[in-house]
Amino acid sequence: MKTSESFDKSEAEEIAKNISATKEFTRLMTQYECAIMEIETKLNVLNSEFSLQYDRNPFESIESRLKDTESIVEKMLSKGLEVNVENIEAHIYDVAGVRVVCSFKEDIYKLADLLVQQDDVLLLARKDYIENPKPNGYRSLHMIFDIPIFLSEGKKHMKVEVQFRTIAMDFWASVDHKLKYKKEINNPEEVVARLKLCADNLAAMDQEMESIRQSIDQEYL
Repeated sequence: MKTSESFDKSEAEEIAKNISATKEFTRLMTQYECAIMEIETKLNVLNSEFSLQYDRNPFESIESRLKDTESIVEKMLSKGLEVNVENIEAHIYDVAGVRVVCSFKEDIYKLADLLVQQDDVLLLARKDYIENPKPNGYRSLHMIFDIPIFLSEGKKHMKVEVQFRTIAMDFWASVDHKLKYKKEINNPEEVVARLKLCADNLAAMDQEMESIRQSIDQEYL
């Protein structure tokens, strides 16, 4: 069994190519797509209801993705797992991902709580990088859900990762991601420090914008 120290990029690519050609893997990816659709439907229903109740939408956009096969393989090898469909389903929780971008931090927690309260949704894990940002300044609320999908052969439970961010958090994460792929940076420590400062400034802006919204709302109560 290979670990993170005993495989290289070309090996992961070959394994990914082989497993992606199997019917079992294709079927599993289709099931993850169905799970994404279930989560998106629930979020869109909450968005519509929230709009009627509060006269505004809690989120600005929603995006989904399936983790690419090579990334799945690399993650499994790094964990020392044999690469097969059963292990993917049992051990990789972020194959299916949904990102929800909200205008305000308060709406993130309202949406997350409403989703958790639904009786066919089970919260498996929660990491709050908004209240407890990563050292580099990254902020987001990550939640892993178990959600049922309904297939011709019956009900099956799938795992979906949902990330909640404000517009500012999403902007920062997008830029940070792009900068990570720059091949050569002459002063990486300075860049990291400046990005952290940007993250802190954006967090302060989020807080101020939410305070302004709350003040406006109170005037119309």
